[in-house]
Amino acid sequence: MTLSAPTVASEPASVPVEWLTSPEPVPYEEALAAMDARAGSIADKTAPECVWLLEHPPLYTAGTSANEAELLTPARFPVFRTGRGGRYTYHGPGQRVAYAMLDLTARGRDVRAYVAALEDWLIATLARLGVAGERSSEGIGIFVGGAKIASIGVRVRRWVTLHGVSLNVAPDLEHFSGIVPCGLHETPITSLAALGAETDMARVDAALRASFAEIFGGSPR
Repeated sequence: MTLSAPTVASEPASVPVEWLTSPEPVPYEEALAAMDARAGSIADKTAPECVWLLEHPPLYTAGTSANEAELLTPARFPVFRTGRGGRYTYHGPGQRVAYAMLDLTARGRDVRAYVAALEDWLIATLARLGVAGERSSEGIGIFVGGAKIASIGVRVRRWVTLHGVSLNVAPDLEHFSGIVPCGLHETPITSLAALGAETDMARVDAALRASFAEIFGGSPR
């Protein structure tokens, strides 16, 4: 699978950052391969920066700081080791994943500033959906009323970013019980659906696009 495959619908071109949306859940290994290939092309200056919106089938991923003790039911869903930062997280239907493949050489080569911008992006997106998101001293990600609603996991290779953010729109929250999400033992997980907020994925995507332009500059492609 590649990011220009027919199964991925792209938006009309207007600026260098290209936005892609996959209409069906994408297997995790296929997504990693496509993302790696696109990031390599961006580093080689043969493809524009890209934000890819998708969902995955139910699965767990382990970041570079994952603690095996925090995988509570290892046989429940497939578990994938990944090069992103962070610990265990869940992906599944009803969760909007946004993989951001951006050229940090052109954006300052500051990874901490980039992660902060991703947090700003999620907070601005939630605000457009009528939800007050905030940072927490407990860890990276976005929280609402003490519950985590969005996660961030980043990898940088050749100064091009991989992975990105995941926002809980209307996933099955019980699926998070198979792990200690992001190592937060006492922190509940919430979603837009649990908060009675917007759950139409197209409207969530529109909020992500508009907020990206606000935080990262320009209008999304």
